[in-house]
Amino acid sequence: MPGWPTIIQGGMGVGISDWRVARAVARLGQLGVVSGTALDQVFARRLQEGDPDGHLRRALEHFPFPEMAGRVLRLYFRAGGKPAREAYRTLPMQAKDNPRELQELCIVANFAEVWLAREGHDGPVGINYLEKIQIPHLPSLYGSMLAGVGYVLMGAGVPMKIPGVLERFVRHEDAVYPLHVAGAEAEDDHTITFAPREYMECDLPLLARPRFLAIVASATLAATLLARANGVVDGFVVEGPAAGGHNAPPRGRLQLDAAGEPIYGERDRVDLGKMRELGRPFWLAGGYGTPEKLAEALTNGAAGVQVGTAFAYCAESGMRADLRRAVLEQVAAGGARVATDAQASPTGFPFKVVQLAGTLSEATTYAARPRICDLGYLREPYRTPEGGIGFRCPAEPVSLYVSKGGRAENTTGRKCLCNGLVATCGHPQARNGKHIEPGIVTSGDELPALARFLPPASTTYAAADVVETLLAGVGAGQAQ
Repeated sequence: MPGWPTIIQGGMGVGISDWRVARAVARLGQLGVVSGTALDQVFARRLQEGDPDGHLRRALEHFPFPEMAGRVLRLYFRAGGKPAREAYRTLPMQAKDNPRELQELCIVANFAEVWLAREGHDGPVGINYLEKIQIPHLPSLYGSMLAGVGYVLMGAGVPMKIPGVLERFVRHEDAVYPLHVAGAEAEDDHTITFAPREYMECDLPLLARPRFLAIVASATLAATLLARANGVVDGFVVEGPAAGGHNAPPRGRLQLDAAGEPIYGERDRVDLGKMRELGRPFWLAGGYGTPEKLAEALTNGAAGVQVGTAFAYCAESGMRADLRRAVLEQVAAGGARVATDAQASPTGFPFKVVQLAGTLSEATTYAARPRICDLGYLREPYRTPEGGIGFRCPAEPVSLYVSKGGRAENTTGRKCLCNGLVATCGHPQARNGKHIEPGIVTSGDELPALARFLPPASTTYAAADVVETLLAGVGAGQAQ
């Protein structure tokens, strides 16, 4: 097994950390990471756009189950691509017992993304998932392992059961995962099961077990995972509140500052001494995207750093070109601003939002969008009065949410991150041939510091520029 990377490229979803940026980073010997969040949706929409460069179809030529690959292509591939204002095909929303069509799409999509990221080099490639989006975990993990993924990273929850799943999939054995259901009673069975051999078209050798890195916000959670996880936790990414995307809420009672942003204090600082005592490698994330912070992390005993924002805006990232350019123009002009929105996410977790005209960060754009929930990745499963499982989202129509037992006050300010983030990576849904879903852009607090990567009079830079800049101040003895 190779050594540990010094730099982990953050697994930014939806579709921002795509196979192109992960491959670029991995070719340089650092850990390139693809995002597994809503990858079934992204993959299906790429196929409906005609897969113009043929990359997805090339990956599927190497998929071990050709009949499954053929079914997915027949369902979603559109030769020449769909018209711009025609709606994408609607996928079934995730449910405890998914239809086979959706299970196969998850397997194939995760395989293809990892396979493309690994193509043509032997550098390390990982995949990142949000623990909170639980239903697609099993088929997605299996698909990524079929492609030889080297690392699995997971945060936004407590991934106690993932290590055991990885070990069972090495042998193509059945695996289970517990679905968290609000209001569940002790006798309820909400276990999700996935049986690889029901999908295999031929016998395969044992798969390689990927290293598992849990993304945590405290040494206490890291210690809990080591003690209680059902398998080996190989290391940790320690993420602070300066990181982009979802942040852990402040410890204790939530307090907001004058701008309405959560206040983080001394209790939210990670005890690095306790992290070192755990005896596992760890990487620091959230405001560590500079050579100075990398050197500081190494001095404090970390194996390195995870960097997201700098890679999110490089030329190889999956962010829509017009949005990337608009944000970098703000950076170059000194006007880029990121706000931590305590209400935006349906999860209730604080969410970092770049303030950008024409996106859901703008009040008028948000107000003009009808409340529609048709992707549903962030829906909450809940126990119905009849004992079944229902799904609700505080970003759906208020009356519908309340009819499912939700509290009306939970809907205030909630934004449809699912549609917004899919739009940001270039696949916005068209509705009635008129309304095009607006995007929403997330970044860490270090967004203004991206100016260091921009050449004079330019608003573009490459992933290699980020890696080279970060490693410039690190001695050969410090880098892994």
